[in-house]
Amino acid sequence: MTPPAPSAAQTALLIGACVLLFASCLASAWVLAGRRSALGLAALALPLGWFAEEMGSTRGWFFGRYHYTSVLGPEIGHVPVVIALMWFALCWLGYTLACLLLWRRPVLPAPAPLGARLLTAWLAAMVITAFDLGADPYFVFVLKAWIMEKTDGGWFGETLQGFVGWMAVSFAIVLLYQRLFAPREQPAPHGRARLAALAPIGIYASGLVFQMLFGHPVETRAVAFFAMGLPIVVATTAWWQWAHPRSGT
Repeated sequence: MTPPAPSAAQTALLIGACVLLFASCLASAWVLAGRRSALGLAALALPLGWFAEEMGSTRGWFFGRYHYTSVLGPEIGHVPVVIALMWFALCWLGYTLACLLLWRRPVLPAPAPLGARLLTAWLAAMVITAFDLGADPYFVFVLKAWIMEKTDGGWFGETLQGFVGWMAVSFAIVLLYQRLFAPREQPAPHGRARLAALAPIGIYASGLVFQMLFGHPVETRAVAFFAMGLPIVVATTAWWQWAHPRSGT
């Protein structure tokens, strides 16, 4: 059965939200990591995220077999442009939260030991996938942004393969980013840097609030509270300690 066509206003609103998210994360990365590092992450996340989605929607790689509808607007190949923008944004959110959780600072400057980079990429992938646990069912069942060919999977009708794909692709992007474009120094914890480091936490927290209010099926609201709430609380505490080094708390 073909899903109903989305309204122009709904599509415009979704595109606008995705563009705003991308711009906010790019600005945060620019301030915290520098122009070279921010554009480097974009150069990785945009094409690699698009490629993973293109292979998923045409061959069933990474996420299982599915196809996008017209809800998210213009496409390159079989993938909406805003999906590539989302990959950049989520990788930056995951990276900064992982750095705060692990190292009590918003970025991990080069050179960093391989073990530290692997651990950062792994935790970043977990933070990103935690967001996807509630976002995917909402996009599929409420927005109907894409149609899964297999709907009897192990996660509210979706396949668990999709979350394995999210872990694998986001881990690869963040690990490559650290190897090729890691920031060269730690930003001083004052002025714009404080706000730029707080922004990813705020954006991630807004996703938590949205999922708790509107998540579907309703069980995903409890999942979001625990899966996303814990990293938000710990990352916020770490941000405060980094931003106020003399406070002693």
